[in-house]
Amino acid sequence: MKTLVGLTTEGKKLKVGHRFELEVAEAVSVDGQVVIPVGSPAVGEVTSVRNKGMWGKSGHIETRMLYVRANGRQIRLSGSIDDKGVTGTAGVVAAAVLIPVVGFFVTGTSAQIPVGSNITGFVQEDVPVTFPAPAPLAVVVPAPAAPMIAPVATVTTVAAAPVAEPVAAAPQE
Repeated sequence: MKTLVGLTTEGKKLKVGHRFELEVAEAVSVDGQVVIPVGSPAVGEVTSVRNKGMWGKSGHIETRMLYVRANGRQIRLSGSIDDKGVTGTAGVVAAAVLIPVVGFFVTGTSAQIPVGSNITGFVQEDVPVTFPAPAPLAVVVPAPAAPMIAPVATVTTVAAAPVAEPVAAAPQE
């Protein structure tokens, strides 16, 4: 998440319960499917404010995330961000040593959470998610292999003609 507005204790106008705008900075995915897209609007709330003050007291802001709106739903979130200004303690100590009344006028700095500050958020509720049914896979069934038939050998038999026996010639007389 990132803040869309800046928050500051400067001017002492920021109050506990003030709601501010956030947006999703990085898509949230489940199994490769985006369930909360980038840019989805979200809301945060200021939970604690301390304005800068006398004796070097710095300002302090604490916030929390409330929810994000995505796909027609409002989803509860958790996560927080805070900032503390710089204390003026060193100035107060130095001034108190020299002139005790001066510490009364030394203040710390205001707390600042600038526009675009990143906040890590977490989904705080079970959210039903449905995915489109995958297209059925084409199943390829191979044709059955033709049975292997051994080639039939053709045997040609040649019948031998009977061999005539020589006839003996009759004696001549």
